[in-house]
Amino acid sequence: MRNTAPTDAAQLEALETREWLDSLDDVLKHGGPARVGTLLRELGIHAQKSGVRLPFTANTPYINTINGDEQVPYPGSREIERRIKSIVRWNAMAMVVRANKLEDGIGGHISTFASSATLYEVGYNHFFRGRDNGNEGDVIYFQGHGSPGIYARAFLEGRLDQEQLINFRREFNPGGGLSSYPHPWLMPNFWEFPTVSMGLGPIMAIYQARFNRYLEDRGLKPKTDAKVWAFLGDGETDEPESLGAITLASREKLDNLIFVINCNLQRLDGPVRGNGQIIQELEAIFRGAGWNVIKCIWGSEWDELLEKDHEGLLVKRMGEVVDGEYQKYAVENGAYVRKHFWGAHPRLLDMVKHLSDEQLKKLTLGGHDPTKVYNAYKKATETKDMPTLVLARTIKGYGVGESGEGKNITHQQKKLNEDEIKAFRTRFGIPISDEEVTKAPFYRPAPESAEMQYVQERRAALNGPVPKRQVRATPIDAELGDTFEEFHKGTEARKASTTMVFVRMLSKLLRDEKIGKFVVPIVPDEARTFGMEALFRQVGIYAHAGQLYEPVDRDTLLYYKEAEDGQILEEGINEAGSMSSFIAAGTAYATHGINMIPFFIFYSMFGFQRVGDLIWAGADMRMKGFVLGGTAGRTTLNGEGLQHEDGQSHVLALPVPNCQSYDPAFAYELAVIIEDGIKRMYRDQEDIFYYMTLMNENYEHPPMPDGSKDGILKGMYVCKPTGKPKAKLRAQLFGSGTILLQALEAQQILEEKYDVGADVWSVTSYVNLYRDGNACERWNRLHPMEKPRVPYVTQVTKDAPGVFVSASDYLKVLPDSIDRWLPKTLHALGTDGFGRSDSREALRNFFEVDARFIVLSTLYGLMQEKQVAPEVVAKAIADLGIDSEKLNPAIS
Repeated sequence: MRNTAPTDAAQLEALETREWLDSLDDVLKHGGPARVGTLLRELGIHAQKSGVRLPFTANTPYINTINGDEQVPYPGSREIERRIKSIVRWNAMAMVVRANKLEDGIGGHISTFASSATLYEVGYNHFFRGRDNGNEGDVIYFQGHGSPGIYARAFLEGRLDQEQLINFRREFNPGGGLSSYPHPWLMPNFWEFPTVSMGLGPIMAIYQARFNRYLEDRGLKPKTDAKVWAFLGDGETDEPESLGAITLASREKLDNLIFVINCNLQRLDGPVRGNGQIIQELEAIFRGAGWNVIKCIWGSEWDELLEKDHEGLLVKRMGEVVDGEYQKYAVENGAYVRKHFWGAHPRLLDMVKHLSDEQLKKLTLGGHDPTKVYNAYKKATETKDMPTLVLARTIKGYGVGESGEGKNITHQQKKLNEDEIKAFRTRFGIPISDEEVTKAPFYRPAPESAEMQYVQERRAALNGPVPKRQVRATPIDAELGDTFEEFHKGTEARKASTTMVFVRMLSKLLRDEKIGKFVVPIVPDEARTFGMEALFRQVGIYAHAGQLYEPVDRDTLLYYKEAEDGQILEEGINEAGSMSSFIAAGTAYATHGINMIPFFIFYSMFGFQRVGDLIWAGADMRMKGFVLGGTAGRTTLNGEGLQHEDGQSHVLALPVPNCQSYDPAFAYELAVIIEDGIKRMYRDQEDIFYYMTLMNENYEHPPMPDGSKDGILKGMYVCKPTGKPKAKLRAQLFGSGTILLQALEAQQILEEKYDVGADVWSVTSYVNLYRDGNACERWNRLHPMEKPRVPYVTQVTKDAPGVFVSASDYLKVLPDSIDRWLPKTLHALGTDGFGRSDSREALRNFFEVDARFIVLSTLYGLMQEKQVAPEVVAKAIADLGIDSEKLNPAIS
């Protein structure tokens, strides 16, 4: 009898391993997956206590998360859905190819949608819910570069006509065209979210999902199982915003959020991770952040091969191949794949000996397999208490032909030659003749066809079309009555900053019976800086879980109070997240049919220049609300230095067309602007939002002058006329924000020491004046036979005598923008240059915007008009204590 006992250490180890695996199989059979998980955790703890240092990994093997035997059958007609998907693919391709034949270089993208068509079609047919018939519906952030496929789907559904597809990227053509990417501003009844500025879609989706919960927890809308879907590319995850807020989603247990990352392994120039595996990298990141991760890597044909992989050789091989190699396999033939992938081990070659080279080449990937995608989505929608990430492996340019499929040039591909178009037609079974096919005609089956009937039935079952933007909120009564009356009276000898005034206004708005519950205060961990801590007790800080601890300041009046129905969104040190919350709140009138009124206050230096891309996206989305730059002004925020002192935010606000930008100085100005903003946005339903700067300098606020409201809103008015209207020498002084106080001081000096009668103007919005001036010029240019329109700034200053001098805490280019509409040249003072750490007095001297420099500029202007002698100016320099040889602040 032969001795079968193990004869060496390797055999003993193999036997021991087999026994452990058999034991684990037995536990799985009788105790189930949960018991296996518990046992493995306890073994790990025991091993660690015994001194065994286990290597950490957040990865699972490079295979599908959902095994073949765990899948449910596909619920729809695979054949009809395949034909529908092929038609959508064809029309998406034809749209881009035709556009570039008609207009060379017009652009467009074929390959992104080609790789993600199955990901979208499974969603369209079984998951994406619309909002028809009063249903809540899902929120979907479509990947921007895949827009041709979304248009092609809408064409099949009858929502877009052929002329619109012909005019893709030619929006000015007769009949109208389609915008390049998702832009609600350009297509306000179609697109909901702009996503092509990569990275913004993911972070907006996270905060949208959280805001949906916020509305539910506050009782403003019923709880539903509606989902927020975000589709993005694997290359897009290199953008910091894509991954920067994923821990918020897990911390808040946002099981209403699903990310789908199309892992075609390729970005614009080459592989996403040529020397690594992006799927494994993303799995580790998201699992480590607390997400449920579902990998959808291999198609159904791989299930049988994996079942034969008793030794784990195939799984090992899958995990050791880097993405650069996988990309190479996608463009090579089956013989190459057999040699270089399967040929790594004799037993792997034996595993596929029954498959031809052609069959090896046709082994599908998970992201192109509807059954795999359906099961991943189903699992995602059923997951509780955590967000889900679906990692779907695809091939970029799938189906576009040998010139582009899977290659580095694929992202830029916009044209196909005749043979490639024919091959595309044949591969996807589009019934178009050889004679017609090279013209790339659009194809839509007859209304009574099985495909068209199926499309309509499925969308009806899922409550209508997506994407679809529909303003469901009705106008609100925006009359605040006497809510702000106290601010029209001034502070009556009491000193206050405009920040303090705003917080008082916000507190009153929160208590307003009509609109109070719709107000959303948003702050990025600076509430105490802005004096907003009193609101903690008044309305609470939103936290889905409530407050699970006793705060250290619980015994104080203004303790840190978190609550499930809290109203404040306190986002931590996170301007991008705060801006995403503002966008979600500011577009709730369309997304949810609720007029939410967000007030987002931040350090003004960390506003526009830090989250300008998100602000632009929000503007595209027609968001509404108030963005407030706190502790504003380059010389007003003293002591903080170069990094914190804002002298440019109003200049950066100028390019955003629907941003109403104001720099108010007094309480009544702030009150007038906010009240008007609420009326315009929520009663009149204008698609605008407001940016206002708030200062931390305390001073007395005068009563509102009679008849000043119109000027406050249009951009300028006389806040204090001269006491010497008959003086021989005259001047007009423009001030803004706290620098208006310097203009008022300069007025007094000019009148008392130099006998110059100066009127002081509060310029609340150079931006409004600039836009009005340009609008008038444009109208006049286009209507030469009509009576010319006169810019507002020209109307109010045409009879103003003397020289014109402006001073603000912002760049000189801001007041310079209105110079040509004034009766005389404007002498602009501003804060060009880097900030410094010092007192306000020192800073205003350094930047030359204090009362002394306003006086000097006035006298210098009079000298240029030969109304005073140079000696007067020289003496004033000495009398005012100005250093003529001081550093130029703009370059020092």
